[in-house]
Amino acid sequence: MSTSSWLASDAQSPNGAPEKRHLRVGFIALSDAAPLVVAKRLELGHEHGLTLELSRESSWAAVRDKLLTGELDAAHSLYGLVYGVQLGIGGPREDMAVLMVLNRNGQAVTVTPSLAEAMVHTGDLREALASLGRKPVFAQTFPTGTHAMFLNYWLAAQGIDPLTEVTSIVIPPAHMVAAMEEGGLDGFCCGEPWHAVAQARGLGRTVTVSSDIWPNHPEKVLACRRDFVTRYPRTAQALVRTLLSACRWLDMPGHRAEAAGWLAEPAWVGAPRDLIAARLLGDFGRLQGRHALLPVSFFDEGVVNYPHPSDGMWFIAQYRRWGMVGDAAVAAAAQTAAAVSQTALYQAAARAEAVPVVASPAHEVLCDGKVWDAASAGDLRAYVDGFDIRAR
Repeated sequence: MSTSSWLASDAQSPNGAPEKRHLRVGFIALSDAAPLVVAKRLELGHEHGLTLELSRESSWAAVRDKLLTGELDAAHSLYGLVYGVQLGIGGPREDMAVLMVLNRNGQAVTVTPSLAEAMVHTGDLREALASLGRKPVFAQTFPTGTHAMFLNYWLAAQGIDPLTEVTSIVIPPAHMVAAMEEGGLDGFCCGEPWHAVAQARGLGRTVTVSSDIWPNHPEKVLACRRDFVTRYPRTAQALVRTLLSACRWLDMPGHRAEAAGWLAEPAWVGAPRDLIAARLLGDFGRLQGRHALLPVSFFDEGVVNYPHPSDGMWFIAQYRRWGMVGDAAVAAAAQTAAAVSQTALYQAAARAEAVPVVASPAHEVLCDGKVWDAASAGDLRAYVDGFDIRAR
């Protein structure tokens, strides 16, 4: 039976047994892995015929490699990792699938205390970076990932060309704080709780959060190879239902504080509970921003979780902006994103869980004043050409 015909028939058989019951699901030590940790701690998969085995991975490259080899059935993944692999610019090319969005917001940029002070004193990032007397070094977590794209976007919004004026390096999220301590790193962009840890240790200062770069941006997704969906469609739906339940649980009063205690355990994130909890609950200290400083969002009555193809198209646009893909990728972006985003499967899972299906993409204004919405996605070439700072 094809995936599409199964989805059509599953409305009559929502409790069909999954084809594969034991799943190995990868994650990185980050606060936004909370839906997976909650799903495992509460064994939410059992209701849907699944047993989850979570596998903590050392880097996003390891997540990619294990998805490609089949060592992982699915993973907590950077949105941009999926599209990098799909396009063959983030490793070997493979047809990939985004089953659902696990969270929005929840990332940040942290710089050294001295650079943060220079930013306050000058009021200008370019002038503050010039005070270093050398080319600044910033770290992100994967070349095609959200952090690389957000860091580039943030720098360019302030008139700095990230391709020529900044040295960008890749460091796994859990190693960022150690890299700051060793010296030679001026700033980094990744997920929490590593910004909170760096700040608590006096090694860095958070200067912006990702919701100030792009409010309610897509971040981590539940990803797999597309052939997994083809071979195990009922399993894929059961996994989405399980993670939707976990995301909904995280939005209930008091549950994030409880989840912070679980995440603090060495098997999951292994950072101080109070630091995890603060950022999960949206406590950014005295930080101010152009937009509301939004905390990480996991559910919001289903608004978070729909895998909008337009989200993927934004990443393709940024890849073109920075010279990582050619015009052909932009021309095929809608087709690519429609194939990656498993919208029919997600809708079936959401209906089965009584989760509202919010299929219309949001209209958002990013930190440079540019709008990203359905119209922007509809004319992607014009959107890319509208940036002054880009690869030529």
